[in-house]
Amino acid sequence: MSLATIFLSETVGTAMLLLLGAGVVANNLLPKSKGNGTGALHINFGWGLAVFAGVLVSYKSGGHLNPAVTLGIVASGAKEFVPGVPVDFASIVTYIGAQLLGAFLGAVLAWMAYKNQFDQDAPDGIKLGVFSTGPEVRDPVWNTITEAIATFVLVFVVLASGKFTGAGATPAANLGWLGALGVALLVVGIGASLGGPTGYAINPARDLGPRIAHAVLPIPNKGSSDWGYAWIPVVGPIIGGVVAGLASHVLLP
Repeated sequence: MSLATIFLSETVGTAMLLLLGAGVVANNLLPKSKGNGTGALHINFGWGLAVFAGVLVSYKSGGHLNPAVTLGIVASGAKEFVPGVPVDFASIVTYIGAQLLGAFLGAVLAWMAYKNQFDQDAPDGIKLGVFSTGPEVRDPVWNTITEAIATFVLVFVVLASGKFTGAGATPAANLGWLGALGVALLVVGIGASLGGPTGYAINPARDLGPRIAHAVLPIPNKGSSDWGYAWIPVVGPIIGGVVAGLASHVLLP
């Protein structure tokens, strides 16, 4: 399989993830939206189903959708991402570049879907909250730890599920779309259990790509893109994903 195919697959999958993920947040937060005020659990399930859809449409690339997953697979000792695509510098850059681009494009599409709602007045931070995460209590060290722990759970359980093996990306059992559903339910569970402190980015592309979109889109009264916090949902998930991959050598023999 060519790297061009991998790039297209991951871009489409991550765009689908962010279109539906940012969309459910917009539906919950923005004024004049029919889902306004429906709550955190609504958002958790929306993000889980967004992951489900994103993984399904990016089946050719293995449906990483997340640099932390990609780097966690590398740390686990995998030789291939999918059959015929070795784990090397070129493939790693292809995956992560596609994930960032897809996240940006998906966020733009979500903005287009909710353009009239974004044009309404909203409290400070609400419009940014559609695109990217932010802490309830701002503490860089503990916010990073929270993101690392939550992402560790994501990547470790994905590895434990057999979606990826040490010899490559061959599923341990051919579950078809049920494999994607399992990841979706895992994301719902992480959000419900560990999403409270930071909004659980658990994905550097999911946070950074949309934050860039927020910065460049013509959104009235959108406020700051909060670049001072932007490194935390990048660094924390990368740490968590890599540690999960390394831990799999010992804890998932």
